[in-house]
Amino acid sequence: MRPRPVRLLLSALVGAGLAFAPVSAVAAPTATATATAGALDGCYTWSGTLGEGSSGEAVRQLQIRVAGYPGTGGQLAVDGQFGPATEAAVQRFQSAYGLAADGVAGPATFEKIYQLQDDDCTPVNFAYAELNRCNADWSGGKVPAATARANALVTMWKLQAMRHAMGDKPITVNGGFRSATCNSKVGGAANSRHMYGHAADLGAGSQGFCALAEAARDHGFTEILGPGYPGHDDHTHVAGGDGRFWSAPSCGI
Repeated sequence: MRPRPVRLLLSALVGAGLAFAPVSAVAAPTATATATAGALDGCYTWSGTLGEGSSGEAVRQLQIRVAGYPGTGGQLAVDGQFGPATEAAVQRFQSAYGLAADGVAGPATFEKIYQLQDDDCTPVNFAYAELNRCNADWSGGKVPAATARANALVTMWKLQAMRHAMGDKPITVNGGFRSATCNSKVGGAANSRHMYGHAADLGAGSQGFCALAEAARDHGFTEILGPGYPGHDDHTHVAGGDGRFWSAPSCGI
């Protein structure tokens, strides 16, 4: 877990009644805090509660954080609309962390999210640098740089969910986003999801390639390639995006 001194200081100030202004957002807008919302967060602060029928940026930000809980074989749309799929994802997130699983995102749910994210909006166990070993500005892919970076953020939250489900053991990320040039250098597919920011290549770590491929099925990854699939005996590839293609024959997938 990376240190979060700004958030810890704010929590102390709020508890003492001394916090008067919100923290400047780093990668997302900061919502106005209310007296019941708890300490301000360095990335994003929700106010009130969200449930089925809610819509807008607050819902979209929530969907990013629960993107890893769509259910087996599913993928949660990050569209700012709180429908049945988002409610179910929130319930699974709540259950995973021992919260009351009512599907309504309120103070307890948001506090857990605050604990899980750093001030740049990445989950505490993953970083943008891990998801981009190609260039510094996310340019040159199949989508605009800002879109590739945003897609990578969703990918990280899916990995965070997967990591928690696997006992909170570290997951090794060997690479993620690629520009067309970087993709060509490594012999990637012409329309590789790496060029959209959707993909990550995982090392075996302590879990093993097959366990990672198996777990990925439950956490929003629509493309899973692993041992037994050509060129993937030395890593497990996971990605979001349209369609679904899973192939890791040596793992029974």
